[in-house]
Amino acid sequence: MTTTLSSAVKPRAEDSFAITFAPLSLEEIYTKSDDPGNGAVVVMSGMVRNQTDGKPVIALEYQAYEPMALRIFYQIAADIRLSMSDVNRVAIHHRVGRLRVGEISVLVAVGCPHRSEAFTACQYAIDTLKHNAPIWKKEHWQDGSSSWVNIGACETSQENC
Repeated sequence: MTTTLSSAVKPRAEDSFAITFAPLSLEEIYTKSDDPGNGAVVVMSGMVRNQTDGKPVIALEYQAYEPMALRIFYQIAADIRLSMSDVNRVAIHHRVGRLRVGEISVLVAVGCPHRSEAFTACQYAIDTLKHNAPIWKKEHWQDGSSSWVNIGACETSQENC
């Protein structure tokens, strides 16, 4: 699957995409991904963890260029459907703002007739989002310092992504 932005991709009515300051809901994302034709709904929940590389984290701050991030989300769903035509629903929601440890930062859900396609599509969606969407993360450390995560780290390590 490849992501290109050469033409404007329109979201499908049955899909759901959001960039929001509001807390994300597992129940809501599941409901938005459910369909009578599904045999599986796979949900990936990304959360703020309490450390990175052994260094205590107290919060993360996310910023996004929303118009382009949403276009990337639409393209991810379109790419998924090009390789797996039986996908029924795709939902991608990401938070922005300051999040505490334990809060959900991103939810991706895919509904399909079969579980293998749902798992594959969900993994593609989160991996592609992490590498392509203009969403930035600042880590706030317990010692009072903070630092922006280098997007290049995603190319070499899944640890910081």
